[in-house]
Amino acid sequence: MAREQELDLVEIAPQIVPPVCKIIDYKKFLYELKKKLKETKSKASKVVVKEIRFGPHTDDHDYNFKKNHAIEFLKDGFKVKAFVFFRGREIAFKQQGEILLLRFASELEEFGKPEQMPQLDGKRMIMILGPKKK
Repeated sequence: MAREQELDLVEIAPQIVPPVCKIIDYKKFLYELKKKLKETKSKASKVVVKEIRFGPHTDDHDYNFKKNHAIEFLKDGFKVKAFVFFRGREIAFKQQGEILLLRFASELEEFGKPEQMPQLDGKRMIMILGPKKK
């Protein structure tokens, strides 16, 4: 039947018994398949990560200012990557940086949850917060 219509016999679902086949133009089938894949890719949500940088001796006013920005980012559905950057000999204050990040996570608990607890990566201590689902 496919040869009579000058089309191709395409196996759609080989795992089913008996296998499902269609008589269609194979090139057109591939084109539409690529088009669907591209469309689903474009509809996929892209994860945006906003970064907030602290120092080990960040003042309360600066801390609150950055915390308010993080709240807005989490409300908008973005992930927040908070990190404490240690310059020079400041690496001796690792505990202060960890305390700062844990305090940051506890104060943002109603807006987002920590996806990664504070961990040291070179001269940066990084923590990632993800938004809470609505």
